[in-house]
Amino acid sequence: MSTMERAALGRSGLLAPPEGLPRVGRCLVMGILNVTSDSFSDGGLYADTRRAIDRGLELAAQGADIVDVGGESTRPGARPVCLDEELARAVPVVRELARAGVRVSVDTMHVPVARAAVAAGARLVNDVSGGLADPAMARTVAAAGVAYVAMHWRAPSDEMDRRADYHDVVSDVMAELEARLRRLAEGGVDPARIVLDPGLGFSKRPEHDWALLAGLNRLRELGFPLLVGASRKRFIGAALAGVDAGEGPPGGRDVATAAVSALAAVGGACCVRVHDVRGSLDAVRMAAAYVEHMERT
Repeated sequence: MSTMERAALGRSGLLAPPEGLPRVGRCLVMGILNVTSDSFSDGGLYADTRRAIDRGLELAAQGADIVDVGGESTRPGARPVCLDEELARAVPVVRELARAGVRVSVDTMHVPVARAAVAAGARLVNDVSGGLADPAMARTVAAAGVAYVAMHWRAPSDEMDRRADYHDVVSDVMAELEARLRRLAEGGVDPARIVLDPGLGFSKRPEHDWALLAGLNRLRELGFPLLVGASRKRFIGAALAGVDAGEGPPGGRDVATAAVSALAAVGGACCVRVHDVRGSLDAVRMAAAYVEHMERT
């Protein structure tokens, strides 16, 4: 393993990305592709299948290590869609991107969608519920032999904000993720294929998001690679509002998101999930160079 790769993986021996994901000597960048009508930032922009495929190819050309295709919005207050609609939105896009050689993940909580997307070429299942929304997810992922992102989650979108109550958010999230890990083990999921996500913005207020970002070293004690999904979220808008006239639209938070990506990478995140790939790719490259320099001093 190179000096840069050791630096990018962090000083405490953070696990490398799961098998099937690249090892490039820095934090990975996952590009978001919402094939939805109601996502908080870009809902409707890529609801058309052809436009979504073109956007996925564009994200890959910009340097995304993974393109994450989601057919159901999980923004606060979002309503679930029927399985047939989620399948029709996501699976054709996954199939065409995979055929084009793009490394694809599927953002879903539902076993039928995960199963169909993996059959279409997805290499990773990104489940914001950590397996709680569909108890059969663990067995499905185990049988498929693909990588799996288990996020910290307490409730569906229409009630998540009412569940943002913590004694110590980092300790509480760690304990709840450990419970997820036990359930995944019971379902036969290979630990070497698991990535954990602290779930910024999901049943979290801005102060919780910042505490989790600052607490990545503690979260790494769980012994699994970490994915951080901060892109354009409310806690970033709230921080910008403190120095400007107001939060502004989510699409105006990409520079600030890149700054958070750099912080996450220095904190030892294995991957950041973002809308704007170019900015965060530059940010994590700078983070890797910074950590490498710190290792030498």
